[in-house]
Amino acid sequence: MRTLLVFGVVVGSVIGGAAAEKPRVYVTDSKSWELSAGTGGSAAGFGGAASGGDRPQTAEIIKTFGERCPGIIINNKQDKADYVVLLDHEGGKSPISRDNKVVVFNKDGDSIMSHSTRSLGNAVKDVCDAVAQDWPKQVIRAANTQSKSEGSGSNAASKRP
Repeated sequence: MRTLLVFGVVVGSVIGGAAAEKPRVYVTDSKSWELSAGTGGSAAGFGGAASGGDRPQTAEIIKTFGERCPGIIINNKQDKADYVVLLDHEGGKSPISRDNKVVVFNKDGDSIMSHSTRSLGNAVKDVCDAVAQDWPKQVIRAANTQSKSEGSGSNAASKRP
């Protein structure tokens, strides 16, 4: 009976504490590129030009998370995060050719969501929904792990002479 009571208190405190705590999300650097080129010519001559390069969008992605996903905490330390988000936002393109590729990994490294969207806001919303759906599972798993480790410690103590 005592073990059951201890288990109930431990699970209740872990779930209650974790439910009050928001999941921490690490957003990887976006590797967005922009390229533009043009050529032209006539009988008198021909010419062309090209430009482009790296257009990191990580700050814009984090800003959008702050605006659209208050249920999470953005963290800049991957080892402290509960989830890692890889979101390649193709900024600087027309809305028709733009594509946002997004993948979410849980703490174990398992992919819990992966797809593409046309807008950054929808990509962030989808990440928030995936994390909100997975977070309770992670909390319960952490509670079970903690109660097992505490349970084995109390058994060892009760077996001592």
